[in-house]
Amino acid sequence: MSRAEGGPLWRERPVQCLMVVALLGFTSFCLTLAALPLWAVQGGVSVGAAGTVTTVMLMTTVATQLAVPALVARWGIAPTLAVGLVALGAPAPLLALSHDPAVLLSVSAVRGAGFAVLTVLGSLLTTVVAPADRHGESVGLYGLATAVPNLLGAPLGVALTQHGAFWWVAVLSAAPVLAVPFAVALGRRRPPRAAAPAASTASAPASPASPTAPRSAGRLGGPALRAVAAPSLVLFAATLAAGGLVTFLPIEAPAGSVATAGLLLFGLSSGLLRWRVGALADRMGVRLLLPWSVVAAVVGILVVAGGLELDSGPAVLAGALVFGGGYGAVLNLTLVMAFARAGPAGSTTASSGWNAAFDSGTAVGAGGLGAVAAAGLSIPGGLALAALLMVATLPAVCRPGHRRPRSRDL
Repeated sequence: MSRAEGGPLWRERPVQCLMVVALLGFTSFCLTLAALPLWAVQGGVSVGAAGTVTTVMLMTTVATQLAVPALVARWGIAPTLAVGLVALGAPAPLLALSHDPAVLLSVSAVRGAGFAVLTVLGSLLTTVVAPADRHGESVGLYGLATAVPNLLGAPLGVALTQHGAFWWVAVLSAAPVLAVPFAVALGRRRPPRAAAPAASTASAPASPASPTAPRSAGRLGGPALRAVAAPSLVLFAATLAAGGLVTFLPIEAPAGSVATAGLLLFGLSSGLLRWRVGALADRMGVRLLLPWSVVAAVVGILVVAGGLELDSGPAVLAGALVFGGGYGAVLNLTLVMAFARAGPAGSTTASSGWNAAFDSGTAVGAGGLGAVAAAGLSIPGGLALAALLMVATLPAVCRPGHRRPRSRDL
């Protein structure tokens, strides 16, 4: 199916269902991502320990992500995704009942398991709802649906919490429950075929829920994990920096309005670049675009760190805007690269590995920067260390891939 024959991909019903699932699911995650540590601090938790609520949620997420391929192989996409959405959304209102760290950590752990299912299957379904020659565009649309909550949810959650209305955050975070019917519809979706038979090595991966799915699609495989190691390493470093920014900007910013505006700019630029770079990658190739995306993220986070150190609101805002653009592009490009390198049989494993890197990086950024602060190094210093880690991943970006299904993919 060519671009002209297929028309705009966002008009396809399966793509719309996926975007609704992503929108509601990530709204729940983003609303509490920056607000919950602030809520914990308001209840008397130390700044150094505030990031643990995010760390616990995301480490539970990573542990569960590694089990998702087996769950899909046994029960299929629809039941697994539906249960995950309920686990993410249903317990969220309980967060408003107490500042007790035990309550916050327990609820966060349950929600983390649900978020794991959403992230793995949401990413996987981008290969199911679109033909292989439009995967970059499909990933871009999915990224747009996940970026809108990041754009609006994170600043809104912080603003509501700062004004004593965290209970609204907790109630709105139950939104994933509303996505269950759309998840059921997606679970019955079979992958479309690519137009060009010659591109057989890059044909759309079969859905693990469909009768034609390869047996290996439901299991974690060593070769597939090794194939996605390089993009996952780059992703880990970028999300570590982002996790630190989102967690500590509301606490460290020179003024409360700077934190809200910074998160808004970060979400705006990351969403736009994650969306638009997908179609560009289909034409130009990931390996040409990814190194420059990493460089942009490095420059942006260093400007944020300098702005926090100097108490300069404009510098913080400019850095958040630039970092968001590089970060959004890295998210899209590393996911496209992971699917291309893993191949059709490793699609579920690629999604699990990519999402595990995403969430473990975010968790380490949230908890690690808190540990850095507790040890005496400032939060700006911790962000500078995160920038150095991103620089260290550049050789992995430029190294030839494990496999090359299509030259333009890599």
